[in-house]
Amino acid sequence: MATHPDNLRARLEDRADLLEATRLRYVALRGMLEAFFWKDRVRAHFELLREVAQVQPEVDATLAALKRRAAAEAWPREAAPMKLMAEVERLRAAVEHVALRRLPEAERSVSLGEALLRLEEVVLEAGPLLGGRTWARAVELLPRNLPELRAACAAAEVCERVFKRPTPEGVLPFNEAEAEELRRALPLAESALASLWQRLEHFDTSGKVKDFLARRASRVPLHAPRSGPELVLHAAFWHGVARARLRALLESRLAPVLPLEREVPELLPWLAARESSGGAEARLAPGEAFDEGRAGLFELAAELATLSRERPVGAWSEEAAWTRLWSAAQRARDEGGTDVERLRDALRLFIILHGKAQTPARLFSPSRARTRASDDLGPDMTHVKDLPALVQAARNAASRQG
Repeated sequence: MATHPDNLRARLEDRADLLEATRLRYVALRGMLEAFFWKDRVRAHFELLREVAQVQPEVDATLAALKRRAAAEAWPREAAPMKLMAEVERLRAAVEHVALRRLPEAERSVSLGEALLRLEEVVLEAGPLLGGRTWARAVELLPRNLPELRAACAAAEVCERVFKRPTPEGVLPFNEAEAEELRRALPLAESALASLWQRLEHFDTSGKVKDFLARRASRVPLHAPRSGPELVLHAAFWHGVARARLRALLESRLAPVLPLEREVPELLPWLAARESSGGAEARLAPGEAFDEGRAGLFELAAELATLSRERPVGAWSEEAAWTRLWSAAQRARDEGGTDVERLRDALRLFIILHGKAQTPARLFSPSRARTRASDDLGPDMTHVKDLPALVQAARNAASRQG
């Protein structure tokens, strides 16, 4: 049964809006590509070119689906939706024809979306016809609707929201929910910004634009970003702030173990859970960034840092703290490398300092500690490498001091 023309547009739902927006984009894009100085026109409207290219697969799928539906339901040719589809198809063919004509002959066997993205590269590689200043070139190379730029801005919004507000000293600036957001945002910002810098290197062979922006990436943004380069600088600044703040936080809580850059995001939810109320026993699960032994090493470093700052209150709290330290040492028992060596040295220093309870700090020296270790601590732990054994010796030393 044929559908009444008045009901057709309502049945198209949001696809009618998509086709209408596409019609307007096609009209503007065809005018740009048919112009005599078409490269200059495209250079001034890269965002339109990318919008058409990005939405083209959805437009093609929509046209195909609506044509099948129109044939099955016998839509009348004079209906407004049928006229809109016909106009979009006509403009699409015209845009595709002129776009392929602007490409080198060897590259013309591509889809419309691919042709438009290739046209962007052709224009950027050619450079401005009459030259241009560095900032104008940056605006050309970094249109605001680049997918990588959108990803970098989304990640930077999380970093700015967390690290812009004031935080009391010694307190994590994020809660568990925000830690999970940061865990996702940091790698996203890292990869997106890397792609943007690579884009600048590829199209700006002189390197002036990249150097120009890199020198300004550490400056505090003074106003809301609008252009593509301003968005890149805003994202790079807050990503840099987040990395610096997190590096200081992890150093105070995990020293002497130094997490790798790829390990940092995975540690944040665990640290937040650990420092929340009742979360001292939060266990760090292994994942893609680190294995079981490495996770135990982080737990051991965190427990040792806590014990070094202040002694647990109450018999049960102290017993639980040493139990967690022992369990972490068992997990990290087979680990090796410089982080383990530094952690062993930190345990030995903990043993020495707590075993020298009666020695004034100004008279303490590592050489004197080695000569008197057997008197104060029992067995000399200098050459002991087993982490659980060092933890037990640290517990004995703390117990004697208590």
